[in-house]
Amino acid sequence: MMVQERSLPKSVNPKPHTRTAALASTKSLDFSAWVSDNLVRIVAVLLLVATVAALFFLRNVGDTAALLCFENQARELERIAYPRVDWSAIAPIADKTSKFSSFRSEKWIVVSVSGYPSEALRRLVKMKGWQVVAVGGSNTPSDWTLKGAIFLSLEEQVNLGFRVVDYLPYDSFVRKSVGYLFAIQHGAKKIFDADDRGEVIDDDLGKHFDVELVGEGARQEVLLQYSHDNPNRTVVNPYVHFGQRSVWPRGLPLEKVGEIGHEEFYTQVFGGMQFIQQGISNGLPDVDSVFYFTRKSVLETFDIRFDEHAPKVALPQGMMVPVNSFNTMYHSSAFWALMLPVSVSTMASDVLRGYWGQRLLWEVGGYVVVYPPTVHRYDRIEAYPFSEEKDLHVNVGRLINYLISWRSDKHRLFEKILDLSFAMAEEGFWTEKDVKLTAAWLQDLLAVGYQQPRLMSLELGRPRANIGHGDQKEFVPQKLPSVHLGVEETGTVNYEISNLIRWRKTFGNVVLIMHCNGPVERTALEWRLLYGRIFRSVVILSEKKDVDLVVGEGHLDYAYRYLPKIFDQFSSAEGFLFVQDNTILNYWNLLQADKTKLWITNKVSESWSSILTNGEDSDWLSQQARMVQKVVSMMPAHFQVSYKETSDNDKNLLICSSELFYVPQRLISDFVELVNLVGDLEIHQKVAIPMFFVSLDSPQNFDPVLDRMIYKQNPPANSTTLYSAKVPAVHPLSVSSEQDFIKLIRIMAEGDPLLMELV
Repeated sequence: MMVQERSLPKSVNPKPHTRTAALASTKSLDFSAWVSDNLVRIVAVLLLVATVAALFFLRNVGDTAALLCFENQARELERIAYPRVDWSAIAPIADKTSKFSSFRSEKWIVVSVSGYPSEALRRLVKMKGWQVVAVGGSNTPSDWTLKGAIFLSLEEQVNLGFRVVDYLPYDSFVRKSVGYLFAIQHGAKKIFDADDRGEVIDDDLGKHFDVELVGEGARQEVLLQYSHDNPNRTVVNPYVHFGQRSVWPRGLPLEKVGEIGHEEFYTQVFGGMQFIQQGISNGLPDVDSVFYFTRKSVLETFDIRFDEHAPKVALPQGMMVPVNSFNTMYHSSAFWALMLPVSVSTMASDVLRGYWGQRLLWEVGGYVVVYPPTVHRYDRIEAYPFSEEKDLHVNVGRLINYLISWRSDKHRLFEKILDLSFAMAEEGFWTEKDVKLTAAWLQDLLAVGYQQPRLMSLELGRPRANIGHGDQKEFVPQKLPSVHLGVEETGTVNYEISNLIRWRKTFGNVVLIMHCNGPVERTALEWRLLYGRIFRSVVILSEKKDVDLVVGEGHLDYAYRYLPKIFDQFSSAEGFLFVQDNTILNYWNLLQADKTKLWITNKVSESWSSILTNGEDSDWLSQQARMVQKVVSMMPAHFQVSYKETSDNDKNLLICSSELFYVPQRLISDFVELVNLVGDLEIHQKVAIPMFFVSLDSPQNFDPVLDRMIYKQNPPANSTTLYSAKVPAVHPLSVSSEQDFIKLIRIMAEGDPLLMELV
């Protein structure tokens, strides 16, 4: 209509014939004038409608490229505000509301809890010197409690007055940020970032991590470090170093999964600056959903083991590694790196934090070190939400490259931290919410008394130093077998390795206690090398303590008195196997034994005997019999009944050489009770052990696995001729030197061919 009117000659002025026509003509002219006057606005509205329609259409049809184009244009119109912080005007925040306001501790464990206390959490609480703080959420039971732990409910978290609380979701583990601040406020110098399903191996964090970096307790040592020879390598898979080539950690870019070769060489770095220490988990390691759903059947559980003897390894500047939130030690110089972002998915939060923190760690001269297995996590066969990992699989590779190239001209660490968080929001790695969270987090740190570390000069902008031959250190990682291994081995090796896996699975939670009569300085390391491959731990006792070799004092005549302390040290072990160093274990012939029963040589006549004594005599046997009668008289009824069923005559004394016996976990507390009943009585090991065993259970219930062992009281001159690989154990066969050990390995290789790799 508008075009038609504009095409009429100016001289033509059609006359309306009616009032209606005249009114219509007037309206037409008025509308034309309005359109003419508002032409620009009309065009703008039409363009906006078209843009919205296009976005709606593209979202529904999945044209990702075009959609990203539109979203990028929309993002350019959004301005992220850079937080303005007056660093000099931050008021202190004191704990005035909790009942722990005056409590102080230097070593803290921070966990997030959503259900009632797990068994792993109960074990964490019992670790000496460490204080657990459990952070609740909206899913946490209102009556949650655990003796020894500090519990922060949602209400208590709000009352603490921390700024970060305003940005934290109610039902997420990222609320641990409140726990970190609470720990720092109450004197923390070390924080173990944990979850409630990981059991610390041996219940001793100090055994696995470098808890002390300075002072008398610090390990003054030089660490292996990944080589920086290749400047294009920006991220590594640490699982390769610890023996698992086909497993990769959550947060490793998927394009790096195929890099399974070991290092050509390592370099070295002085210890003391490993402010972030990442531990590896046995059982179910930190893997992503891609690995979890493609490497096993639906009902199969993971039980992946890593090389516990591999050396810890450091990351040089310019190289990164995935870091998680359930098995990581933070020192005070890196407490600022504990902040968990909130605008990304939960499965990505701790990984993005880890990369962000690593980059900033270089600014203070620190680095990340990865440690051998520190915890064991049991696979619960739960769903791994792939959708929650989208931020990882899409952005993590780009993030790593961005972080390594990122630079800031700020002059203080906290200013650089805020600068990087802002830059990451502008690049779309997280949103403005995390920029605000960062500002709140840094202010809270200062408010609770945290002192930001001083900056140190970076080497990233400088040419890397050439690595000379003397700087190259070789370590060839084990290639541990796994049902998930993606690398083919020869049939023979597969068979041998599968046997080793089977033995390790059988005895991997059994502690071997060895008493050495000979010189431990010549054999202690060899025994650990031989049996440490199979058993959870090898505890060595000797007549003389040796701190350097970790050999405890234990007199053989009364060795049973030292066992309760070892039992307590390894409280989660399935059982304990005692052996003297003149007895050789053929562990491959012990697989059929029942680990819930007692094992001893009661059917080996040369070892076990019953002697009738004269209670009136003063000889050694009669003295022992009288002391046994005294202990039996003090026993609870069930022990007395069991003992007298086997030895119905008070003058009948059971004697067992006791070079080899096994106690299952279910009978440990009873065994300790019997040891306590003996007290200071000088009952000999050969008398005490059989007395304990027949009191604990009837001999007919003992497992017969040791019945077939070779036992000679008078061995041949060449004791190696006594050896057989087809029996469960051999006695006696003495090892007192490295040469003897080599001979032993060679004859034992008939049963375990992989032993030849040790010589």
